Amino acid sequence: MRKQFIKTFDELISMENLLEAWHEFLKDKRNRQDVNFYSMKLMDNIVSLHLTLANKTYKHGPYKSFNICDPKPRNIHKASVNDRLLHHALYRHFYPFFDDVLIADSFSCRQDKGLHKAINRFRSFFYKASKNNTRTCWVLKCDIKKFFANVDHILLKNILRSYMPDKDTMDLLDNIISSFHCTHLNVGLPLGNLTSQLFVNIYMNELDQFMKHKIKAKYYIRYCDDFIIFSDNRNWLESLIPIIRDFLAVKLKLELHPNKISIETVASGVDFLGWINFSNHRLPRTTTKKRMIKRIRNHPTPETLNSYLGLLKHGNTKKLQRLAIEEYYLNENN
Repeated sequence: MRKQFIKTFDELISMENLLEAWHEFLKDKRNRQDVNFYSMKLMDNIVSLHLTLANKTYKHGPYKSFNICDPKPRNIHKASVNDRLLHHALYRHFYPFFDDVLIADSFSCRQDKGLHKAINRFRSFFYKASKNNTRTCWVLKCDIKKFFANVDHILLKNILRSYMPDKDTMDLLDNIISSFHCTHLNVGLPLGNLTSQLFVNIYMNELDQFMKHKIKAKYYIRYCDDFIIFSDNRNWLESLIPIIRDFLAVKLKLELHPNKISIETVASGVDFLGWINFSNHRLPRTTTKKRMIKRIRNHPTPETLNSYLGLLKHGNTKKLQRLAIEEYYLNENN
């Protein structure tokens, strides 16, 4: 029996929760046109949202689509302010509940478990798996192919239903999940939704639990759709690949990216989360270095420089930091 979410539907859709969610949602969005337009009749809009939810007549609206590069091209789908407010209201209660359900070494979209915590955990696991660098340490690295676009709605809803005894709450989640699909009906989550960040962790927690409790992978880290396993036994890591592939296909209808499966030694450097990780240091990827210099050259502002210096401080990058500063001063007045 899984842990059960005990908050009631009435608590989730209450005026109090919607107002609290609005204050959280408003952070860093005060100058956005759609937000300002919504806030002009704020109480009318929130009361209307509350009543449609209470009367079970709420229907999630359509999305606006746009592309970004971060650095890979991504297609973002943005819901209306009304729908995003509801996402925040639900997230306020769902996040702390599901955060306790997830394993400790799942790092994406969690408070105090960001990218830099994940790469620090990489170093910690390396020393444990290698017996303080006295044995060769191998790392199996995998990636899910087109992850967000292939999340199966029916499977996700069944997973959520196993935690949700309240039918009205589950019907509302059903409504949100069904509001979007990619190439096929009932498949895919929008990258722009706050709820999507939570849903993907809940979905991939099925893999996490399998890895920890069935495979007994002691040194396992997942960050969104990237995951790695450490071992001093290369043959064991090789044997895991078909097992993981079958689990993903059967249980989650996902596929390992065939070109992003590798087994490497930490001594040779493991490319993980934008850094090349070694036993006692880490370096940014060559593509990251080139992109940084190009960005500073084309946009030589203090904000651009400081953002990159903030990133570089997490690795062994003194030479690269000096290069970034030199590039900034060469171009700041051009």
